Amino acid sequence: MTDWPEARSGDNRDGRYGRGSASAQPEGARVMRQVRRGPAAPPGQGAYGGVPQQPSYVDGQGHGGYDSGYNTGQVYGTPGGGGPGGGGHGPQRPAPDWRRRVKWTAITVATVLVVTTVGTYFWADSKLNREVDLSKVIERPEKGEGTNYLIVGSDSREGMTDEDKKKLHTGSADGKRTDSMMILHTGDNGPTLISLPRDSNVEIPSFVGSDSGKTYPGAGRQVKLNAAYAEDGPELLVRTVEFNTGLHIDHYVEIGFAGFANIVDAVGGVEMDIPQDIKDTKSGADLKKGKQTLNGEEALAFVRTRYALAGSDLDRTKNQQKFLSALANQVATPGTVLNPFTLYPTMGAGLDSLIVDKEMGLFDLADMFWSMKGVSGGEGTSMNMPIAGSTGGNLLWDKAKVKQLVTQLNNDEKVTVKGN
Repeated sequence: MTDWPEARSGDNRDGRYGRGSASAQPEGARVMRQVRRGPAAPPGQGAYGGVPQQPSYVDGQGHGGYDSGYNTGQVYGTPGGGGPGGGGHGPQRPAPDWRRRVKWTAITVATVLVVTTVGTYFWADSKLNREVDLSKVIERPEKGEGTNYLIVGSDSREGMTDEDKKKLHTGSADGKRTDSMMILHTGDNGPTLISLPRDSNVEIPSFVGSDSGKTYPGAGRQVKLNAAYAEDGPELLVRTVEFNTGLHIDHYVEIGFAGFANIVDAVGGVEMDIPQDIKDTKSGADLKKGKQTLNGEEALAFVRTRYALAGSDLDRTKNQQKFLSALANQVATPGTVLNPFTLYPTMGAGLDSLIVDKEMGLFDLADMFWSMKGVSGGEGTSMNMPIAGSTGGNLLWDKAKVKQLVTQLNNDEKVTVKGN
């Protein structure tokens, strides 16, 4: 073979092999930039059996550089080679803190409910028509235990079109009169609902005119109860009821024809058990005996009917009590209260059409409805004012029974008096 060429001058410095070196010893391992892969060799052994372990590809001195992480397989930035194809495990996401999530969900729901409730309260409160000023009523009896509401159904046609009047058979009379009157007593011994027949014979006492402010002295005039309302409105009606009963009226609530029908329609109708076939051309009632759901038009005709009933006004007041209790029961059901698509139209229809006294609040109104529901649920008593007879078409109250009834109500005792 061809001999190695002679080394050039200066190429065999320090006894190392090199280009053309003639030294008998191999040149020392040259520091080369390389990347160590795999596990390190045992001490004293090189990666290739005796060859000293080489430094990683760094700065030529084995410090810093790419060795950090690369030679341990951390190619993809995950510990232990947890990237694609790596055998390690990536960082674990912390377990959900369910207690914290439930806490904040509950806080959010509670906040929404509070805001909705407060908003609904102020919206509803703003819709109440507080028009009746009971401070104008003079010489009032002392307040007893419990709360007394005077509930009035008027024949007001305010806001009704000619088509509405024709549909509801209301006629077109000007002004308004009372079509029904009831006293609802609430207390610790259950609610008591007492109808005051519109033809009740009463005395008109002295009173102060609601608009004029003038005092009108009593002259012992005997009239039908609904005449008091026709003469000077709610304030004189309250004054007359208090004077003839001795019972203090705490709140006044009135509803007209249209409002009544709208409330019934808003709740989707009211189920009633009609005791007999009823056909009355004056009220427009044409109902068959038995259970059925009455819409607003049918309900208004039912509570106004008297000419088709044997007991006339006394039977009509009984039907009015039954219907109002059923209506209150329908309004207070979960299907109405918990369904905003039913609740808000019902509240809107009712609050828009109610006329109340200036001191009436939403909690008072709620108490009234819940008490009426209690009457229909058997927790209370419903009755007509005790009647002793009649004179000239006017119904005479049984004074002894009325006195006993008022005493029981003022003391918030269980009512034992029987009405007609």
